Amino acid sequence: MTTLPFYQIDAFASKPFEGNQACVMPLEEFLPDETLQAIAAENNVAETAYIVPAGEGVWTLRWFTPTMEVPLCGHATLAAGHAIYAHLGYTGDGIAFDTMKSGRLSVARHQDGQLEMSLPAYRIYELPITDDIEAALGARPVKAWGGAYYAAMFDRPEDVIALDVDHAALKPLGVEEAGWSLGNFGCFAPGGDNADVTSRVFGPGSGIDEDPATGSWHAMLAPIMKAQYGLDVMQCYQAHPGRGAYLGTHLEGDRVKLTGRSVTVIEGRFFL
Repeated sequence: MTTLPFYQIDAFASKPFEGNQACVMPLEEFLPDETLQAIAAENNVAETAYIVPAGEGVWTLRWFTPTMEVPLCGHATLAAGHAIYAHLGYTGDGIAFDTMKSGRLSVARHQDGQLEMSLPAYRIYELPITDDIEAALGARPVKAWGGAYYAAMFDRPEDVIALDVDHAALKPLGVEEAGWSLGNFGCFAPGGDNADVTSRVFGPGSGIDEDPATGSWHAMLAPIMKAQYGLDVMQCYQAHPGRGAYLGTHLEGDRVKLTGRSVTVIEGRFFL
C-alpha cells in the first residue's frame, strides 16, 4: 500500500468555508494519468493539484477536476503555493510552477500573509449572443466575449446573482479554446458590494456546475474590464451562493496578478 500526503485547502479565503476548495498532493513523480484522475474523482472537490519537485524553488504542477485534466487552475495554484509555504518547509521569496499548457506560473508570499499569483492573461474577442445561450443562462447578456471561457456581461450585479442556470443545456454551448472544453461560462457585471466587478462561473463542461473562486476566469475577466472600463487594478467578487470570494487583480501587460489568502482545513494521508 502506498500513502500520499494530502492537504485540503480553501483558496481565496481568510477562514474555513470561504473561497474555493482544492486538494494538494505532493508527489516524488507523477503517477499514471488514470490514477491521478481516479484520485481527483475520489477527492471530489473542484480541483486536485499534484506537485512534483523540479529544482530549487520550482515544482511541476498539474490540475484535475473530478472528470478531467485542465490546462489552468488559478485557485488550486494558489492552494499549492500555500501548501509549499505552510506544510513543506519552504522559505524562499517565490515559488515557480512549470505547467504543460500554461507555461511557468509563480506564487509569492507578502509580509501580511497574502499570496500573489501570476497567470497569463487570456486573449479576448467579441462573440454573438445566441438564443440557446440566453435560454440556458436564464437571461440575455448585453455583450459577450470568447477566450478560455464564454464571457457574458450583464447590466447589474443583481442580474448576475439572480441567474438560474440550466447546467445541462449550458454544457454543449460556448467556446472551445486553449485546451478548454465547451460549457465553461463566466457571467459578470460591473460594480457590486465592495467590488469593481461581480461574477459567477459555471463549468458543467469541466464537471463543475458552479465554481466558487476561479483564478483562470479572472485571467480573462481582467483584460475585458480593461478594454471596457480602463481598469488595471480591481477588487473582484465571485458571488457563488453559500461560499463567495474576493480576489484582487492587477493586469500588467500579458500577465494578471491575483492576490488572496488560503487556509488549510484538512491534513492527512491518502491510502492508495
